[in-house]
Amino acid sequence: MLTKNQSKNRMQAQIISIEDVVPENHLVRQIEQAINFTFIYEQVSHLYSQAERRPSVDPVVLFKIILIKYIFGIRSIRQTIKEIEVNMAYRWFLGYGMTQRIPHFTTFGKNYERRFKDTDVFEQIFMHILNEAVRMGFIDAAEVFIDATHIKASANKNKATNEAVEIKAKHYHAELMEEINRDRAAHGKKPLKNKNDKDDNDNEANNGNNPTPAPTKNTKVSKTDPESGLFHKGEHEKMFAYTAHTACDKHGFVLGCDVSPGNVHDRVMFDSLYANVLNAFPEMEAVDSGYRTPWIMKQIFDSKRIAAVPYKRPMTKEGFFKKHEYVYDEYYDCYICPAFQILKYTTTNRDGYREYKSNPRICETCPSRHQCTASKNHTKVVTRHVWESYMERAEDIRHTPEGKALYAKRKETIERVFADAKEKHAMRYTHTTAAWQN
Repeated sequence: MLTKNQSKNRMQAQIISIEDVVPENHLVRQIEQAINFTFIYEQVSHLYSQAERRPSVDPVVLFKIILIKYIFGIRSIRQTIKEIEVNMAYRWFLGYGMTQRIPHFTTFGKNYERRFKDTDVFEQIFMHILNEAVRMGFIDAAEVFIDATHIKASANKNKATNEAVEIKAKHYHAELMEEINRDRAAHGKKPLKNKNDKDDNDNEANNGNNPTPAPTKNTKVSKTDPESGLFHKGEHEKMFAYTAHTACDKHGFVLGCDVSPGNVHDRVMFDSLYANVLNAFPEMEAVDSGYRTPWIMKQIFDSKRIAAVPYKRPMTKEGFFKKHEYVYDEYYDCYICPAFQILKYTTTNRDGYREYKSNPRICETCPSRHQCTASKNHTKVVTRHVWESYMERAEDIRHTPEGKALYAKRKETIERVFADAKEKHAMRYTHTTAAWQN
């Protein structure tokens, strides 16, 4: 029998509670049952005036609005407020009645600019909830997975200005220079002077009138979103973006996250992220990381943890011998080429690499020279970092059953975290709105 749902039902008056219209198995009910959000009041109390003035919007409501936005993948605060206005489950989660007015979409933006900006309140809230998950036994941080993903900024790549920015020294520069000079001394070489020392001497000679300028480089800065950075990797198009450096456990729980402009290299952000995770989870035993550099491997192994890293294809020109075909003799501190000739140590450069050079007289008549070097003086140079032993240790672990098993979990852990964030929580792009700009 044909049934018609008459529009007169829209005007029907009923006595009903908002508690009755929210399904028992709705996600917001599960979140409310699992987390007691009252701790937020203590976290933000110092940011509010204690005087008798106009009452503020409940701070728990402000943070719950952000949770709704990201959990349900709503693209903006403006749209989130519109969804809350008509969604009884969202209203129930915020503690608002059916007809109670929801805060304007600019409310959070104003509170962020005036109260929460330049504070660690978001990190404190994140850590509190994370500690609750730890207390309930949901997190197993024995194995930690660390990687980074790029989030496209809402900015036109053609609307940018060229600016000169200062080139900063590596944050581990002092430790690297100490290791370089120690290595040079062991080989009977004089220590290298710090470039800054030379600049200081030049400045003294000029009586400070013509100081040596700091080295700079040109970079593009977005007019729309100046905090983003121009990202270009492999075959990807150039775009303004951010990089989310993230750590998670084997169950996919996010243990830490740092966000940087897209033009900041991944390895620069690793130190603080790794230190924070290690401090929060000292029971960590193994680390899977896409950051394969001597400094990062040194940090992991020196902290008595194991590093499982991916395979990296040799960056050698086609038709030339690969670096692994040159065998390092640790006892005699030299390399042996595929033609069984010796490459002797010559120096340790400022970047931390030992240089081993061949005898040009022997190489000149070598039948394999065209597979070895294209230099005009017929000299082959092979470099080895002063922390290369850490890289070799990581390579050895990569071939073990434990290393292979750990790295195989990437697709179920950190890669899934990135996929869920982008596909389910609207984090594939940033969204710049007037609420954030005002």
